[in-house]
Amino acid sequence: MRKEMARRIKAMQIEQQKREIAKKYMTTEAYERLMNVRISSYELYSQLIDIIIAMVQAKRISAKLTEPQLKEILARLTYKPESTISFQHK
Repeated sequence: MRKEMARRIKAMQIEQQKREIAKKYMTTEAYERLMNVRISSYELYSQLIDIIIAMVQAKRISAKLTEPQLKEILARLTYKPESTISFQHK
């Protein structure tokens, strides 16, 4: 029981640290969009926040990340080529 509580607390602390990093390196609009993604798809949010943290650690973000930049990252992350259906008449 205590191990489970400790694990949950640790996970909450890590999540809080991720949010603080995101807030520091993102504009208000971009951060709000990130939180909207979190509400709609936690898995996608998790991937997105990990990419943002990796970009920060690699020093690929020099200024605050804007909403259009976040949209671009999100589009690349969710890109799926459209399949085509072709009909062959006999």
